[in-house]
Amino acid sequence: MKMNIIRSFKTLLNYSLLASAFAFISFSGKAQTQYHLTTNKMTIEGTSNIHDWSMQSSSATGGAVITTNPTNLLTDLANVNFSVPVETLKSEKSGLDKNAYKALKTDKFKSIVFHAVKTTIAPASGNTYNLSAAGKLTISGVARDVVLTAVGVMAGDKSINVKGAYKLKMTDYSVEPPSLMFGAIKTADEVTLRYEIVFKP
Repeated sequence: MKMNIIRSFKTLLNYSLLASAFAFISFSGKAQTQYHLTTNKMTIEGTSNIHDWSMQSSSATGGAVITTNPTNLLTDLANVNFSVPVETLKSEKSGLDKNAYKALKTDKFKSIVFHAVKTTIAPASGNTYNLSAAGKLTISGVARDVVLTAVGVMAGDKSINVKGAYKLKMTDYSVEPPSLMFGAIKTADEVTLRYEIVFKP
């Protein structure tokens, strides 16, 4: 009886060691890398009682932690964040820019900031993925819970091209929609934030 117990214990120990070895090999095969935002285009699009308008910036900074498996497939995305200096957003109308900066209180709040707290990845086809990042979007000092979605494509150099859009209301962030021509041109409350980002290791 005692010998059977010892044999059972040894068998269990061997299985445990084997499972640990496989887990180690599986984990070791994954590569976790810090990525940085390189090229980017951030656009705010809106409408008014006269015509559509947009403001663009290519000065965002940010990063993410990317995990890939041995076949170079994207398996995890974490610590996604970006920051856009508001006064780098430019339109074709300097008057609109000036009023927008005033509405966004750039004397106190210099940037639009996003920090993800949870991300999900759903493979689409080949090296293309549907991405989702839940987190805090801060505009004019007001932080709101949002879920940003995008399509990500992993290139041969392991860079990841991300494109997406998110609709929001300026008043949700205590921002009064800017106007022009002494109020003759009034912008609508709802705008679209478009992001085209390239993350590189």
